[in-house]
Amino acid sequence: MAVNVELIKILRDRTGAGIMDCKNALAACENDVDKACDWLREKGIAKQAKKADRIAAEGLVVIHTCEKCGKASIVEVNCETDFVSHADPFKELVENCAKVVLKNGCKTVEEAVSATQTDFTNATVKLGEKLSFRRFDVVEPTGDEKVYSYIHMGGKIGVLVLLAKEDAELGKGLAMHIAANNPKFVHFDDIPAAQIENEKNIQIEACKNDPKLANKPEVALKKIVEGKVNKFFSESVLDEQSYLLDPEKTVAQALKEKGNSVVKFIRYQVGEGIEKRVDNFAEEVAKQAQ
Repeated sequence: MAVNVELIKILRDRTGAGIMDCKNALAACENDVDKACDWLREKGIAKQAKKADRIAAEGLVVIHTCEKCGKASIVEVNCETDFVSHADPFKELVENCAKVVLKNGCKTVEEAVSATQTDFTNATVKLGEKLSFRRFDVVEPTGDEKVYSYIHMGGKIGVLVLLAKEDAELGKGLAMHIAANNPKFVHFDDIPAAQIENEKNIQIEACKNDPKLANKPEVALKKIVEGKVNKFFSESVLDEQSYLLDPEKTVAQALKEKGNSVVKFIRYQVGEGIEKRVDNFAEEVAKQAQ
């Protein structure tokens, strides 16, 4: 099966593996990028999974909070260059988008795009670049709940965190922590069973391919796999992470001491999951394939 050069690029960006390894993985997995990522990890070829989250597009993340109702919106709008992301007309556009989705009660990106179409047209004329309203979320507290936010690197990362009750110091600290540590889940119980099973299968295959574990008894291997699975997910679970502002405690311990809990959180990083075009990548692949 022929392997698409663009798929090799995507897989390489996600895993950090070499071009030929990516080509072989895609061929073995019938051009399924997700399966190819797992294949490379099973073979011990893929590097840190965090590569998948690296920034690959320009733009801004902006948060707007309604002082009256307590709702908060977070939006990401993309542009083509970092230069434009710092321009005042672009900043004004993104700020307005955050206000509009909250004011209009937008439920979908399509609704948000429709509500801001004129603003995008005007900004495009001023800036001369393709601009796109990529995504948004709205967090609405109920009862004693309170939303807190944090913007990092001038709008490259934005976080909303919803606490069960008001605590400004804790809320800000947790929002900063989430921005820095990029958890995927609040609790272990939030991880879908299918993801756990998939990771278990990956670690089983990885152990089979590790010569250091060749003579380990089955009982020991089972414990090793279980430990690797737990370690993999503990790095993605907010509760289990070492709290940024008090590293001697986990986030769960810090929350317990405060008698509080995280209801949900949202973290946006500009460009995550969007692939930048790399000039002459096809030529690089062709050279290494010879």
